[in-house]
Amino acid sequence: MALSNTAVPKYYGMFRDAVIRGEIPVNEQISLEMNRIDALIADPKMYYDESVVEGWIYFCENEMTLTDGGDVHVLFSFKLWAEQLYGWYYFIEKSIYKPNGNGTGGHYITKRIKKRLTNIQYLIVGRGAAKSLYDTFVQAYTLVVDRSTTHQITTSPTMKQSEEVMQPFATAITRARGPVFKLMTQGSIQNTTGDRMNRKHLYSSKKGIENNFTNSYLEIRPLKIDKLQGLRVKCATLDEWLSGDLPENPITAIQQGGAKGLAPDYIILATSSEGTTRNGIGDTIKMELMDILMGKYYNPHVSIWWYKLDDIKEVDNPEMWVKANPNLDLTVSYETYQEEVQKMKNVPAARNEILAKRFGIPMEGHTYFFTYEETILHKKREFWQLPCALGGDLSMGDDFCSFTFLFPFQNGSFGVKTRNYITEHTLFKLHPSLRQQYDKFIDEGSLIVMPGTVLDMIDVYEDLVKCIDDNQYDVRCFGYDPYNAKDFVERWAKENSPYGIEKVIQGARTESVPLGEIKKLAEERLLLFDEELMKFAMGNCITLEDTNGNRKLYKRRHEQKIDAVAAMMDAYVAYKLNREAFE
Repeated sequence: MALSNTAVPKYYGMFRDAVIRGEIPVNEQISLEMNRIDALIADPKMYYDESVVEGWIYFCENEMTLTDGGDVHVLFSFKLWAEQLYGWYYFIEKSIYKPNGNGTGGHYITKRIKKRLTNIQYLIVGRGAAKSLYDTFVQAYTLVVDRSTTHQITTSPTMKQSEEVMQPFATAITRARGPVFKLMTQGSIQNTTGDRMNRKHLYSSKKGIENNFTNSYLEIRPLKIDKLQGLRVKCATLDEWLSGDLPENPITAIQQGGAKGLAPDYIILATSSEGTTRNGIGDTIKMELMDILMGKYYNPHVSIWWYKLDDIKEVDNPEMWVKANPNLDLTVSYETYQEEVQKMKNVPAARNEILAKRFGIPMEGHTYFFTYEETILHKKREFWQLPCALGGDLSMGDDFCSFTFLFPFQNGSFGVKTRNYITEHTLFKLHPSLRQQYDKFIDEGSLIVMPGTVLDMIDVYEDLVKCIDDNQYDVRCFGYDPYNAKDFVERWAKENSPYGIEKVIQGARTESVPLGEIKKLAEERLLLFDEELMKFAMGNCITLEDTNGNRKLYKRRHEQKIDAVAAMMDAYVAYKLNREAFE
């Protein structure tokens, strides 16, 4: 098929028809991506070129080899993904100076330049989908077919994972089953003189895999920001990027290099199963991807194939498993998935890992108190002049000095607002990536930075009272953790009322019941919070159990603050003890 601005992409069309017929169940994210592709089809400025896609498939099936030496038959899912990566184009007009033929002067001409649309492709899919093999095919095609000089990298959390991308390529070079590989691998590496055609041009080396025809190479790089910045790569594959606990976005680090001009048609292919790290850069990236999928902002240069179950209940329905892995029964068996489901029931410690890696449900490697879905922000709300309970978790050190307001409603839900304090000294000590996150909290008004090294509780008290007055919150009770709270509470009782002030002792025996009730509210989406800081704090909460099964709040690392949630629990306890004040 020639270049067309009206054609339906071949493999997407087949996929869409199967979805419409009910033969392939899809999740919300895939459905939204289909809407984006339909919009490209309807856009007269976008062009589809089937020939490039078919060329990629032909290369894979005729030149590449599986690690075991077997022949390649490109999976339908691979064709679907590659079609989005290679099949879409658009045109730009560029003014170019052209010298006159007589050697005197020149003139400008307008040139129409064809550009590939997709630069970044995100592929989030269940373990066993052969996504590393897809990485291999994209890397090999770029290194061999691209006539320009390229620098390519593949990266992942471990060297073993990166080698999984390199190995099929190296095997294909050794076997040289296709005409291109036969031509490029004949001769000797040591032959550096004489007839250029007698030299081996495609081979594995200590650097990685090299192509001497174009002076290009593919290398393994560690999944570390300092090892990825400043590169001007033509093609980068990031495998299992959601499994890395990174302080910054590795995709952005690579993209900034690729966009500098040396490789204007760069490819970044980010493939991963769901991660088990919370409040990391992975969660941030996924939020950005959802914004794109939902049309909150337009970015046609990004392709998103995000496979997952829509609901944890679908784990018990094998017909829905294909939502998480489109290559189920092709690269991984139903039996394997069934064994994993049984393992979850028999080995509770394996549950979170299996749900994340096999079914795309964002669970955590630790026993986090709130699920990912429970920490999704609600719409913005104001609670002007409404009655509320106030909770306080006071700190004068590196932790937040936190206050959370709970606004009870008749339908059983609670509005939530939080106000937290740190010192300038604490802010300046932060890692740059964490500082960016704190800046968001500051901008939304949920985090207040006070001068000095130690919090002045008089200043904190006065700022909090001003916040209450400005919003005319009707505070009817106050729950507090007694640690560091004596002077604050005494002043509160003196200036307001001693009634409704409740000491909330910390510990598993006292926390377990209110935590369980707060958990239930979160499950039912009845905690109406709209601030990034509260989302951050909820996402950091894990629980510890005593021998009697009682739970208490805990955090895995010092920087994972949970103080706003602790203050919310204090407010909730105070509310329950003073419920008559709200009737």
